[in-house]
Amino acid sequence: MDWLTTTWTDFWQIGLSAMGILAAVVLLIRLNGLRSLSKMSSFDFAVTVAVGSIVATTLMSDSASLSEGAIGVGALLLSQRLVSIARVRFNASAVVDNQAIVLMIGETMLDDAMIRTRVTRDDIRGKLREANVIDLSEVHAVVLESTGDISVLHGSDGKTLDARLLEGVANAELVVTDGSTR
Repeated sequence: MDWLTTTWTDFWQIGLSAMGILAAVVLLIRLNGLRSLSKMSSFDFAVTVAVGSIVATTLMSDSASLSEGAIGVGALLLSQRLVSIARVRFNASAVVDNQAIVLMIGETMLDDAMIRTRVTRDDIRGKLREANVIDLSEVHAVVLESTGDISVLHGSDGKTLDARLLEGVANAELVVTDGSTR
């Protein structure tokens, strides 16, 4: 029955640890900047998950002290900052980031790309609905972003897609954009 109850000592330890680690995380994120909890790359996502894990371990485990949790979060955020600097200054994106890929062009879903990325037709149809697409003729392209998000590029005013939006995206050469052909 111990799993249903707790002691007053544990109650206060968890409560104070929660306040302390939350204060440490907020402070470290403020020092590191807004990008700390972004999903701009797979590395950023991994850092966000790891920060959550450290917070949980610090709260619920006797093996990790509040100061150790704060050091762990600080080390992760410092690593994230160093990787983001390397991405910007030394073009390390190819090492850290996944490449975005076109999954759908116009009304045509690209089966090979979908198989390679394990995205289903239902996944794409759901994203089309989320993007308020009411007619497939509005769709220019659907892109699986490097973060794992799916973007729907659409419009109904007859404009063509600006090719600059697809720079660095796999299968981009297949999409009809301004100044290029299929």
